[in-house]
Amino acid sequence: MRLILLGPPGAGKGTQAQILVERHGIPQLSTGDMLRAAVKAGTEVGLKAKAVMDAGELVSDAIVNAIVSERIDQSDCAKGFILDGYPRTLAQADAVDSMLAEKGMALDAVIELVVDDKALVGRIVKRAEEAAAAGQPVRKDDNPVVFEERLREYYKKTAPLIGYYHAKGLLKGVDGMAPIDDVTKQIAALLDTLA
Repeated sequence: MRLILLGPPGAGKGTQAQILVERHGIPQLSTGDMLRAAVKAGTEVGLKAKAVMDAGELVSDAIVNAIVSERIDQSDCAKGFILDGYPRTLAQADAVDSMLAEKGMALDAVIELVVDDKALVGRIVKRAEEAAAAGQPVRKDDNPVVFEERLREYYKKTAPLIGYYHAKGLLKGVDGMAPIDDVTKQIAALLDTLA
C-alpha cells in the first residue's frame, strides 16, 4: 500500500500516519527524517544534502527526490509506505509519479484530511495551552501567527496537489475535524475499498 497523506499543518497527518504504520506494518517516510538519515549514513546523495544544509541553503527538489527514491528501495518499503510532507509541490508530485513508474510502482491513494482553517487555528492554540499547562515544551509553530503563515504557505504551494491527484482519480477525502478515532475509521474504510 503506497499512500500520501495531504492536509494543512495541524490536520492530523502525523497522528494518522503513525496509526497506519502500526496497523499495516509499512513505514512513514518523512523527508526531514530521510534527509537526516542519508546525511548520517554518508550516502552520495546525503553528502550533497549535507553540503547544501551546511551552507544554510534549502535542499533542492533534485536532492530530495533522490533521497526519497533511495529510501523507497529499502526492504522495509517492499509492502508499501506512507509519504509524509512530500510531495509539497506539483513539480515534486510529477517527480514521484516518474520515480514510482521507473520502479514499476504506483500510488494506491492520496488521502486528504479536510479541515476548517479557523477551527484548526483554535486546535493549535489549545494544543499550546495544554502543553504549557502540563509543563511540556510548546512547539514554536504552535503560535497562531506562525501557524497562519504556515497555512498560507500550504495553500500557495501544496494545495494545488488536491486537484492534481483528484484528476488522476487517486484523491480520497476524510473529515479531518472529526475525533481521531473517527478519522482513523474513515481512512480504514477507504483503504478497504482499495483491497
